[in-house]
Amino acid sequence: MELSEILERVAAGEISAAGAERLLSEDGMMAEVADACLDLDRARRCGLPEVIFGEGKTTEQVVNIAGAMVDAGQPLFISRVNREQAGALRESQPDAIHHKAARIVTVGRNYTGEPVGGIAVVSAGTSDLPVAEEAAVTAEWMGAKVDRVVDVGVAGLHRLLRKLDTLRCARVLIVVAGMEGALPSVVGGLLPQPIIAVPTSVGYGTNLEGVTTLLAMMTSCAAGISVVNIDNGFGAGVAAASINRLGG
Repeated sequence: MELSEILERVAAGEISAAGAERLLSEDGMMAEVADACLDLDRARRCGLPEVIFGEGKTTEQVVNIAGAMVDAGQPLFISRVNREQAGALRESQPDAIHHKAARIVTVGRNYTGEPVGGIAVVSAGTSDLPVAEEAAVTAEWMGAKVDRVVDVGVAGLHRLLRKLDTLRCARVLIVVAGMEGALPSVVGGLLPQPIIAVPTSVGYGTNLEGVTTLLAMMTSCAAGISVVNIDNGFGAGVAAASINRLGG
């Protein structure tokens, strides 16, 4: 972070004096808290600040990490939070927003100004919505305008066809599906945009907790589909938002 930006954010009350001092010190690119060492320079290098993965962390760890990030003037994004973590974060950070369906807590945003471009998040079934919402909230936090198209799986193809006009307006498509994972291939045969496919762990026994879906998407005959890991809505949201930004 440049000196001018640090001073502006101190003047605006976005960074405390202690946070500014830490940023200006030799160790200003890191913040050490119990059990964690935070990368405070990542936003400058990569366009995205340190993102906290809540699953597997204690509530105390999550609250301490969040406090250090906010004190340093960083926007906060914590994924895969449980109910207890979300409640504690909202108590410790008055500006925190809990995106319940996405299992995400945010403070601030990773952009300024109005949302840009357009991403469509397409989900096959209602059971895929937690992963789809994780993708949508992530992309919105990164500054993208997002449309949600839900419950349009291939078992009722007419539902997808009714939404094609909406999908044609998007710069990037995120397609989320479980079961046999056919939806991205169908969308890829109808539309020209970049498609990021997200396999979910939704499905019966031989779905193998999403492995069958992952392999099906990776072997799609529709050209140009990119595939992220099982249930990785966050990764899909970041990738789509990065592509979306290139459109200006």
